[in-house]
Amino acid sequence: MKWEKRKGSEPEKNTQPLSDPVQSGRIARKKLVCIGTSTGGPRALQTVLSSLPGNLEAPVLVVQHMPSGFTKSLASRLNAISNIRVKEAEDGEMLKQGAVYIAPGDFHMGVEARGAHLFIRLEQSAPVNGHRPAVDKTFESVSMLKNYETLAVIMTGMGSDGTKGLIALKNRGHVRAIVEAEESCIVYGMPRSAIAAKVVDEVLPLEKIAEAIMKFISD
Repeated sequence: MKWEKRKGSEPEKNTQPLSDPVQSGRIARKKLVCIGTSTGGPRALQTVLSSLPGNLEAPVLVVQHMPSGFTKSLASRLNAISNIRVKEAEDGEMLKQGAVYIAPGDFHMGVEARGAHLFIRLEQSAPVNGHRPAVDKTFESVSMLKNYETLAVIMTGMGSDGTKGLIALKNRGHVRAIVEAEESCIVYGMPRSAIAAKVVDEVLPLEKIAEAIMKFISD
């Protein structure tokens, strides 16, 4: 795979803790982006993450099916070509706006709310449908959060991982679900499964997903 560095000078990657915005005297829902992918995911992530600004006003959680030892180098390569900060997630670290957290291979990734902040929780319970990390685990963890509006994105990948987690998110409410269109997928299994479950709001080609993420954040 050829990784192309973005043209121009690379700005400093600033990250900010999640804040509690106030609208009309009420606490607004904070925003969180979750992306799940498998086969063909590294190239898809390159397209999406390299198009996001460094000052994105939300954290991004990414689950890419990948063995232990490979996700750290993936995060490093993606960080080198992106304005937004990309790193492998670490247990107990606080989520910040303008940062992407990739689940490490062989660990499920969840989130835990403590006060006004979210923290990464990594654990090694049994694989889900043969996967650890599993998209379902991350989506289900996010579905337990209160006062958050979530954008869930499922991209290219084999199987059905992410569908059960997306159902959990939809049952909670305050979630928008996007899947990658068949024409740009390497493998259409994961998006197809979510569509079949009737929990998808929008189907987009890969090159339109970053734009949809930014629109979700700005709305």
